[in-house]
Amino acid sequence: MTPGARMEAAIELLGLIWAGNDPADRVGDEYFRKRRYAGSGDRRAVNERVYAILRHRARLDWWIERTGLGAGPGPRTRVIAELALEDKSSPQETARIFSGATHCPEPLTAFENELAGALYGRPLNHADMPMPVMLEYPEWMDRSFSALWPERLAEEMSALNQQAPVDLRVNMLKTTPEAALSSLGGDYLEAEPTPLSPIGLRLTAKARLAGTHAFKKGWIEVQDEGSQLISLLCGARPGMNVIDFCAGGGGKALALAASMGADGKILGTLTACDISGYRLERMIPRLQRAGAEQVQTRIVAARNDEWVAANAGLSDRVLADVPCTGTGAWRRDPNAKWRFTLDDLDDLLALQQRILGMARILVKPGGRLIYATCSLLQEENERQLAWFLENHVDFQALPIDEVWAETVGGPPPVGPCLRLSPASTGTDGFFCAVMERR
Repeated sequence: MTPGARMEAAIELLGLIWAGNDPADRVGDEYFRKRRYAGSGDRRAVNERVYAILRHRARLDWWIERTGLGAGPGPRTRVIAELALEDKSSPQETARIFSGATHCPEPLTAFENELAGALYGRPLNHADMPMPVMLEYPEWMDRSFSALWPERLAEEMSALNQQAPVDLRVNMLKTTPEAALSSLGGDYLEAEPTPLSPIGLRLTAKARLAGTHAFKKGWIEVQDEGSQLISLLCGARPGMNVIDFCAGGGGKALALAASMGADGKILGTLTACDISGYRLERMIPRLQRAGAEQVQTRIVAARNDEWVAANAGLSDRVLADVPCTGTGAWRRDPNAKWRFTLDDLDDLLALQQRILGMARILVKPGGRLIYATCSLLQEENERQLAWFLENHVDFQALPIDEVWAETVGGPPPVGPCLRLSPASTGTDGFFCAVMERR
């Protein structure tokens, strides 16, 4: 692909991402699946351009508005702004890319040419930018983030706007971290143990995993180290009755299955629940590859589910990894930060409380309810925990350092609950509280 063709692909891909709600990587995979002519170098160059613009979106829009030319932001104007501000491309150089030739972007309009000239030579960052613009997060989240990190806001938000590493969870049903590491090395992939998770490996460079022996044999799964820690904190053990109440794609269910394994088999009962049958069906091949076919799947209703009522008070562990704003995973999907509004947050908070209310029914006396989000907002985390404990006095929060020592090992975290973030722990952002039924 020519430079112009790559730029046109980036414009098209950005338009698709901003037109829907799917994660950027999924949209990109589907886009290139239909364009087999694009080589690996082309895909890499287009994706790098797309993700750079996604990570610079607030600042690009601020500059576009500041020109006073009256144009709204869109795929073409943001690409033009990125070229001028970040690449230092002159209007003439930008016009050569927007040549209108085959597979290249249509020529610049008079307005677009004026925009390229107005932004040329400007810095991407500017002292007049409000903090949410400079650090690339929605203005309505400013109060929550500023209260959470009064001294470290810039450090934490900057880390959320960087590229995430690729972490792998070793499937302890089939192998050991040492054997998985050796197998990856045999396929010329370099990895190292993760600092916190005893079952994690981190790739030191980008690589295609699907063709490796470790992946084909079900020895490894792509899973962020923070997500691995949530699964370990559940304390699932052989012989238990365990429920992953919001299983989604099944990443944590697979990790729970490995914790319940002995001699390559799951001992006990593990049920993965979700309101979406489609998501549960997509989980099946992953379970089969991991040797975890014994995991049961169950579609649950959003309210008054009969299966929940029939299984009241029977479970040793119930993980409620609830739907949330996903602020902790912005490194992987930077477009997600603009997907939610303050009204959406109110809806999510109500949904989280409803899920907790259902999940608690399943926990037996002495059993544990694990509440988790991939959010950094206190509204979805500490405040939801306080609400739950106030309204359900038959549950008590366990000190997270004691649970950590029991389930993960190593130096325990500080605080009553687990809070992870890219800046503080090198993981995605997560929150976890472990509650025991009296």
